[in-house]
Amino acid sequence: MPAAFHPTYMPTTPEECAALGWSALDVILISGDTYIDASHFGVAVIGRVLMAAGFRVGIIAQPDIRDGRDITRLGEPLLFWGVSAGSVDSMIANFTASGKRRKSDDMTPGGVNNRRPDRAVLAYSHLIRRHFKQTRPIVLGGIEASLRRISHYDAWSDSVRRAILFDAKADFLLYGMADDSVVTLARRLQNGQETSSLRGLCYISRESPAPESAFDVEDILLPAHAVAAADKQAFADMFRLFHANADPYVARRLIQQQDTRYLVHNPPPLPPTAATLDAVYELPYARDVHPFYKRGGDVPALQTIRFSLTTHRGCFGECRFCAIAVHQGRQVVSRTQASILREARSIGQHSAFKGIINDVGGPTANMYAMDCDRSQSHGKCVQRSCLFPKACRRLAPDHTPQIHLLRALRAVPGVRKVFVASGLRYDLILADRTAGPAYLEELLRHHVSGQLKIAPEHIQESVLRIMGKPGRGDLEAFIALFDRINRCMDRKSFLTYYFLAAHPGCTLEDMHALAAYARSRLRLVPEQVQIFTPSPATYATLMYYTGIDPFSGNPVFVEKSLRQKTAQKMALTDRFGAKSRTAKRR
Repeated sequence: MPAAFHPTYMPTTPEECAALGWSALDVILISGDTYIDASHFGVAVIGRVLMAAGFRVGIIAQPDIRDGRDITRLGEPLLFWGVSAGSVDSMIANFTASGKRRKSDDMTPGGVNNRRPDRAVLAYSHLIRRHFKQTRPIVLGGIEASLRRISHYDAWSDSVRRAILFDAKADFLLYGMADDSVVTLARRLQNGQETSSLRGLCYISRESPAPESAFDVEDILLPAHAVAAADKQAFADMFRLFHANADPYVARRLIQQQDTRYLVHNPPPLPPTAATLDAVYELPYARDVHPFYKRGGDVPALQTIRFSLTTHRGCFGECRFCAIAVHQGRQVVSRTQASILREARSIGQHSAFKGIINDVGGPTANMYAMDCDRSQSHGKCVQRSCLFPKACRRLAPDHTPQIHLLRALRAVPGVRKVFVASGLRYDLILADRTAGPAYLEELLRHHVSGQLKIAPEHIQESVLRIMGKPGRGDLEAFIALFDRINRCMDRKSFLTYYFLAAHPGCTLEDMHALAAYARSRLRLVPEQVQIFTPSPATYATLMYYTGIDPFSGNPVFVEKSLRQKTAQKMALTDRFGAKSRTAKRR
């Protein structure tokens, strides 16, 4: 990948294309977010990587779906359209867990939720088809497409919907992070080469496809969509096969009949190397909203991510309500410290930088430079989890590289403060008996603003087991460690807790028990409480839909009444009539 090209934005108007000397575009990207040129936004990364590979890329952010003025602004691409709903599934972005339409959107100018359509991937794909009848291929990507790439339960319609490629009437879907596979796809389309052997690709076949020699393993035939949609056990069988083939080292190609046609789901891409990841995050992002969209008002998300550093991708935590592992993968791939420091020094040259790095982390902050050797060559273990119910011995957690990184970042000229705002796995800190306490002390002394955020989610062992979260004993042990270190600090810190209501397996009585624990042991009335949202492609959503724990085969209580879901949340936040106060603990 070329290391440097002119640090301009991707063009979004014909005038900007002309200024670059481009008479036509190879790729046009469509996004449900506004265009923030920063590495925390998938469409910006995809565009930058394609441009670095020599392709001419334009972007149309949040096009108006009521007419063709936006979608036709840049003409038609020579290679393909790239369609993404943005950084969040559009239904989650547009609706709260209680079904109310959200009024705000941090990824929209002005912060008002008035630009992202429901089921944005479908809306944008249909918009393209409406105004460009026989057009270049439409390629879906991003988290909405990634999590809906096979038959999936959709909570908003309370139905099993077919693979999104079919409803979108699109040609290809690139799942996962896709910054490598999208370049390969572009080159193959440019050169007229076959695409069927590309890892990370989903496509539609009119006939049951012949075996693909590039994968050298036998295909797996998933239960047909009509069968999975009509029978919950068949859906669970399909889901189990889907998850069992999510590891790039052992995955086989999946075939699923959707109507008279077939979804072909190729194995995932192999994880990127550290050098590849370094190159992606060191591309010359402007770290700002494109001027064309900035005139619509401030974009709240910019302030959070503008001067933040991504240290790694992937998460081996596997919380069963979380989609990160489905999208980014279970393997953690970390950047080199040298690359992160180069990016930090580059941030220091930005005209808007005030000396504050807002976050250093990834999906889970303290997984940087941490994984077992086996997963990097043979894939993750099929029959066991890295952290649940306890940290695997082969993992050998070590926070030392993170301590060294944070100290080096504090020494970068122009940097006054470095925060770690990404989520932490406190059980990982406990499992690292050598460097875990030192890491926690480093955080409390230098990298939190007085509050350390952790997410125990619950304290009832039966609920935690279904969530795939550590037990109450780990929480108690971490609180004791926190208290011991905190007592030695000149400036005291507090713990902020995140909890989850109405998760499968959680009853109103469980929430009353959590409320009693929070009042007596934590001495607080929690404010950071969310109602479980059944997002596609997670085990928790499978349990929500089927009412069965797929790991034990036992029935699971599932609260589906909106009124009772709200009651579960209120049991924790308001039941005792306490005055609202921040969920902190000295």
